[in-house]
Parts: sequence; structure tokens; C-alpha cells
Amino acid sequence: MSKRQVKTWSWTSFVVGGATAAATAALMVARPRDPEFELISIDLTSFKLNFPALDAELILTVHVNNPNIVAIKYDSATMSILYDGSLLGTALLEAGSQPARSCRLHRLPARLSGLELAHHVNRFLSDVAKREMVLDASVDVDGVAKENKSQMDLFVS
Repeated sequence: MSKRQVKTWSWTSFVVGGATAAATAALMVARPRDPEFELISIDLTSFKLNFPALDAELILTVHVNNPNIVAIKYDSATMSILYDGSLLGTALLEAGSQPARSCRLHRLPARLSGLELAHHVNRFLSDVAKREMVLDASVDVDGVAKENKSQMDLFVS
């Protein structure tokens, strides 16, 4: 005759397992992520003739999405605008903050150097003829996310 094994249900295991699952889920959701930037439009505000080159001032409209569950604060930064691998100009991002899980439009003043563009005149004229120009941008933004601190006491009997 074999002994029949009976498994008993344990509240302790249930509570510990539930707390572990909740903590794991909270860590996955709270994992900090980088804000997402998308260039929406470029508005030409002025041309300045500095013979033999032409300088241009622009306003870049950038959509910023903060996917985090906490607000972010960031320092001012300078965005580098590149054409054909060369620094063509800069745009200024002013220091600020953005609430958790929010989207905002930022208007960034930018200045492009016609002198640098003159070094790439053949490609530039080709791009103008095609009515298409590829610009790259690079920026490092320093900032912090506001932290939420909490304490949980788990009593198991």
C-alpha cells in the first residue's frame, strides 16, 4: 500500500509569490527610458549674406515624448546639425522639465553656416535640384528623473 501525498496550500507561499511578482512587474514598468525626439518641421527665419557665404537662421520644431512614469528635468544643451558628415550649424535646447508620460513640442532656434555648406557645394546643388536634403543631428542631454521612494513591510505568519 502506498502512502498518498497531500499537498497543502500555504498562505505564506501565496503572499511571498504575489509580492515577488508585484515587485518584478513594478521594476519592469519603472525601468527608466530615454525620452524620444522627433523633428516635426524646419522654418527658415532669415538669410544673412556674409560674403562669400550665406548664413541661415531656423526654428526647429521638435516633438519630445517622455515615456517614463516620473517627471524628468534636463539641462540646456547644444544640438549639432551635420550635413554630409560636417558640422553645419547648431540649435539650442534650453533647460527645462517635462511631466511623466507626456508629449511636448519644443521650438529650437538654430543657426547654419553657409561657409561650411560651401565646402559641399556640388552635393548641395544636387540636393536642391532633387528638392531633398538630409541633415543629421546629434545632442547629449544631461538630466535627472524625479524619484519616488517607498517602503514596504511584509509580515508573514
